[in-house]
Amino acid sequence: MNRITTWAIAASAVLLTACASKPAPAPTAQARTDDSANMITPMTQKRETLVATGYAVISIQNHRNPAQQRLLAIRASKLDAYRALTEQVYGQQLDASTTVADMTVMSDTFRARVEGVIYGAVLVSITPVGDDTYETTMSLDRNVVNDLRALYIAHLNNKRN
Repeated sequence: MNRITTWAIAASAVLLTACASKPAPAPTAQARTDDSANMITPMTQKRETLVATGYAVISIQNHRNPAQQRLLAIRASKLDAYRALTEQVYGQQLDASTTVADMTVMSDTFRARVEGVIYGAVLVSITPVGDDTYETTMSLDRNVVNDLRALYIAHLNNKRN
């Protein structure tokens, strides 16, 4: 979380200072939050809603009863859709490491992490796909996305102060 916070603060500072054409009075905490939220607004104005799809395989669910396996797969596909929405709202933190020796890649590793809060998502559909998979589609209204991002930026500012 510290990397994300540091990166967000640095990016906000660079972008906000690069756009300033004349000195302005020191902004209040609320103004800084509003400016930061406005900086990310164009990403969400392209679509009225964000849509995410999640998948889960029935046969690998940890239960012997087939009906229970289906229910667990539905639940897992819904959680996967929530994860996909979270990626769209907050982004994804990636850590990568590559080791090269004698101009040959010896190892290449990636780690992805998503963190955030989603509320107000609408369940669009839960559909069986083939014989062994469930697909869940969820949507999130643009206004809710803007609220979530503004709350996240305010949270980051509160942690910084």
